[in-house]
Amino acid sequence: MRPTVLCFSGLDPSGGAGLQADIEAVGQSGAHAAIACTALTVQNSQQVFGFEATSKELLLAQANAVVIDLPINCVKSGMLGTTDNIAALAAFLREHSDYRYVLDPVLVANSGGSLGDQATLVQAFAELIPLATIITPNTVELRALTGEEDLQQATDKLFAMGAHAVLVKGGHEDTPDFIRNSLYIDGELVSTTECPRLEGEYHGSGCSLASFIAGRLAQGDSLKAAVQHAETWLFGVLQRADSPVENGQKIPKRF
Repeated sequence: MRPTVLCFSGLDPSGGAGLQADIEAVGQSGAHAAIACTALTVQNSQQVFGFEATSKELLLAQANAVVIDLPINCVKSGMLGTTDNIAALAAFLREHSDYRYVLDPVLVANSGGSLGDQATLVQAFAELIPLATIITPNTVELRALTGEEDLQQATDKLFAMGAHAVLVKGGHEDTPDFIRNSLYIDGELVSTTECPRLEGEYHGSGCSLASFIAGRLAQGDSLKAAVQHAETWLFGVLQRADSPVENGQKIPKRF
């Protein structure tokens, strides 16, 4: 059996982000994706209209059923939606402290629309931060999680909150020609990568990157190697992305 990543994320009907992105990205990494659905969302590739979160009891029932018969090596979380679900995941991770854990701290979808009350979620995420092997915030999420505007100060504060490794994604920064990502481990900058900024916006790029990292970690890659593999793969995926609506967000072509 392939190493398995257990993904805690919401269902995106468009298939661009959320659980479908997790399944496809983990599969492309060479691992197997198992699923614990955190919410049903009402969205397409362009906009989020609403969501209904899974109860914490049902969420944990899904996860515990999977753990019984699949070789879980890593956990990845995206949209969690409620503080109850965040607390439930934290309890699950403490029970399974041998699992590696990729935390993609989803607060708002790129396509617009709330995925839960942001201020409340930010406070709750503090419980998950020390449990994560790596956290993959974009710069908007990094600033929201820490309350710091300066990116270096925000990153330092995340480590003060108990983070072990952080991949800061620079796609939201005002760099028109390139995107710069920075990987920090134990508070130290260990690598910086740049890629050309592709034209347009993409639906599910963050989910895809975090899930591919999780898949590589499940197979035994080091943090640095997993991130490097994921960044290289994602760039190709975005270059081939589909455009469902003219001038709208593109869906990564993960296969």
